[in-house]
Amino acid sequence: MNFHAIKTIYAAEMYRTWRTLFQSVLSPIISTSLYFVVFGSAIGSRINEVQGVSYGAFIVPGLIMLSLMTQGISNASFAIYFPKFIGTIYELLSAPISFVEIVTSYVGAAATKSAALGLIILGTATLFVDIQIAHPFWMLTFLVLTTITFSLFGFIIGIWADNFEKLTIIPLLIVTPLTFLGGTFYSLDMLPPLWQKITLINPVVYLVSGFRWSFYDTADVSVGLSLGMIGLFLAICIAIVAWIFKTGYRLKS
Repeated sequence: MNFHAIKTIYAAEMYRTWRTLFQSVLSPIISTSLYFVVFGSAIGSRINEVQGVSYGAFIVPGLIMLSLMTQGISNASFAIYFPKFIGTIYELLSAPISFVEIVTSYVGAAATKSAALGLIILGTATLFVDIQIAHPFWMLTFLVLTTITFSLFGFIIGIWADNFEKLTIIPLLIVTPLTFLGGTFYSLDMLPPLWQKITLINPVVYLVSGFRWSFYDTADVSVGLSLGMIGLFLAICIAIVAWIFKTGYRLKS
């Protein structure tokens, strides 16, 4: 394992965050704060509790999960797409480093930035509502697994995309709507029975539910099923990345 190469690429990606501090950190925090103001204060004042938790506190895990997924995809996809766009990807592929080291450095940097942002948003949320974390270990486990999984997913999107529009089309048209429909702002018990069953098709439901359980010890689906779903998604992403580097899909042309 070439740790020097991993460290170099990782450091370069982390440095890029400081050069785009507003876009990378401040913008998501401001957006999340607006969610708290609109949903937590305006709507939350009309809803007493959801599953025994105040509405403002109830939406916190979902908002953090939304940020983890969208930022993980955005950071990783742009990180690998930009070298393709300017042509430096060929220097990277010809360097004496394996695809494992390339993926580890890029995905590791994207996951680090997303996880740090998630923790910052969690700290920001405490300014608006009282938050309790019933299972800190499992909260961090869900946070880390989610950031790694969606950073890998973003890495795949970055390789697949052949223009800047495609970098945002999946997060905007698929991931964000699924998150909003995945129990971020409501419990599945609040839906009619038919829609409860339909909503279970949405994979984001299991991520939000498991993450919320780590906070308030309450969930819409079993925690084991939530862990199983994110583990399955992680395995699929790893398999796709391995196939991409084995076949050279959109890397050698």
